[in-house]
Amino acid sequence: MVRPEDLRSCGDGVIIEPGAVILHPENVSLGDNVYVGHYAVLNGYHAGELICGPDTWIGQHCLLHGAGGLVLGAEVGVGSGCRILTSAHRDPGPDQPIMGGPLDFLPVRIGDGSDLGCNAVVLGGVTIGRGVQVGAGAVVREDLPAFSVAVGVPARVVRQRR
Repeated sequence: MVRPEDLRSCGDGVIIEPGAVILHPENVSLGDNVYVGHYAVLNGYHAGELICGPDTWIGQHCLLHGAGGLVLGAEVGVGSGCRILTSAHRDPGPDQPIMGGPLDFLPVRIGDGSDLGCNAVVLGGVTIGRGVQVGAGAVVREDLPAFSVAVGVPARVVRQRR
């Protein structure tokens, strides 16, 4: 069990449910009133940083990987089962196992007031603008503009919220 004092910073009113795991807590910062659901995994990684802004909600069974740097703004919702990845193996060529390829570290930023539907996946190098709704099960591999609604695999913008 990670204690608040083990984290890089931990705001007031933070709730970390039983079974949640925080790896490399020295690289994880949680703002005021952050909720981390049962069995969520927050991985600050040994060289990255994972920052959750105030009033952010992280659902059950999520994986947030901060190797390349991950910033969630204020009042972000991360639905149950979401995956946010900030690294990927580069293809070393057909004669080598992919796992042997070098790692690329790619930051992810999710803007204030955005919401990721259950089981959405966000790949490294993506910036999601302010107030974006990502549909359940979507795979986000490109930046999404503020106040957009994106769905599908790969995620595509279907409308603006305003």
